[in-house]
Amino acid sequence: MAVTWRNWARQQSCTPARIERPANEEQLSEAIARAGRDGLRVRPVGSGHSFTDTCLTDGAIVDQSAMQRVLDVDTESGLVKVEAGIKLHRLTAELHRHGLALENQGDIDKQSLAGALATATHGTGERFRNLSANVVGCRLATATGEVVEIDEARDADAWRAARVSVGALGVISQYTLRCVPAFRIHRVDELRPVTEVLAELDELVAEHDHFEVLALPHTDKVLTYASRRTDRPAAPPGRLAAWWNDDVLSNVGLGAACHLGRLVPGAAPRVARAMSGVIGRYEQLGDSHRVYAHERRVRFTEMEYAIPRTYAAEALQRVRVLIADRRLPVLFPVELRFTAPDDAFLSTAHGRDTAYLAVHHVVRAEYEAFFRAVEAIMDEYDGRPHWGKRHFQTAATLAARYPAWQKFQAVRARLDPDGMFTNDYIARVLGPVGADTGPSGTEPALLGKQHEDTVLGDDARRET
Repeated sequence: MAVTWRNWARQQSCTPARIERPANEEQLSEAIARAGRDGLRVRPVGSGHSFTDTCLTDGAIVDQSAMQRVLDVDTESGLVKVEAGIKLHRLTAELHRHGLALENQGDIDKQSLAGALATATHGTGERFRNLSANVVGCRLATATGEVVEIDEARDADAWRAARVSVGALGVISQYTLRCVPAFRIHRVDELRPVTEVLAELDELVAEHDHFEVLALPHTDKVLTYASRRTDRPAAPPGRLAAWWNDDVLSNVGLGAACHLGRLVPGAAPRVARAMSGVIGRYEQLGDSHRVYAHERRVRFTEMEYAIPRTYAAEALQRVRVLIADRRLPVLFPVELRFTAPDDAFLSTAHGRDTAYLAVHHVVRAEYEAFFRAVEAIMDEYDGRPHWGKRHFQTAATLAARYPAWQKFQAVRARLDPDGMFTNDYIARVLGPVGADTGPSGTEPALLGKQHEDTVLGDDARRET
């Protein structure tokens, strides 16, 4: 009987020829070899938290949700070997039991480790890289079912390709991660004027271990998450404060507001101002994995772009103006986060200090016009889209934005020469296996008169 697979947002679905659910590496290898004998293409899936069609196929889906074991923990070196299907919330709880933690995390922990790493998922903090940067090695099942060991010493190019692979090289069965001693975080959430925060943005990012800005549409306010690492004892928020912040504001209230804005678009600005009026200061002090992650019960779709850090404030301001000028019924905050550069070939932070700007829209709302307008702004900053979130790019538009694009393509051609792990999304954003999709190492000039004016200032504007 045909079974339909859907992603978390319920906006992407497919009916594959089969869904394989291996419980270990041997079964994974056999499933891929079987698909190859039957002439089926293969796509791995985790929690379905990608918003693109990256997992869809009419061939074989490999669901790794049964591969969630922690295989080895070396508390002295901090090296931990785990199966690739483990969910982040399970992994971080297991690490904590051993006195360890991930160096950094995003604000959702429901994803599988493999899915988060393959799409360059990240947290925030100018001194910390995205999750995949701490992959020391992995084991990858190729199109024949053969499992190869990959690390920097054995094959440096394959290691830099496999850390952010978008599932285009094979199916990873195991990862070895570099972890850090467990630590606590003191986080303060507070509403502040947008002009004040953007004027002090560099200082705020520098003086906090983790700093995030959530700009509230149709208002002059931003919500800031300011976090510092600490050795102080845990001090969880009171039950009433936690209920108000985590349940009422972040889920029930946000969901109701977004759907009201969808049904009555003209009411969105008034709803936004009303929401900002009930947000108060909120503090947490607890183990890192408990403070990083948020419970997200409002279903949404999302676009996120990585841009050079230096343009963070300017880009956020332009998106705020876009929403206000067009009176768009958008009520999800616009997120701004920061990471250090890394060297994975397809990492969105490859080779540059990075700011991430993300926009969301509630499911069932028309999102494309808004997202395309935001993407046009991000294109002016050489923006790189998050591989698992909405965007409208192709291999032709992306190749020049990644200095190591051709190196990734060479590894892909070597590990998957027949394109077994290709689907419509992979073909669209990476091109056919072995194809020359464009120049590599070229930094396109920043485009647009508006950008030039903003950077050069009033004197330069008068001269032109």
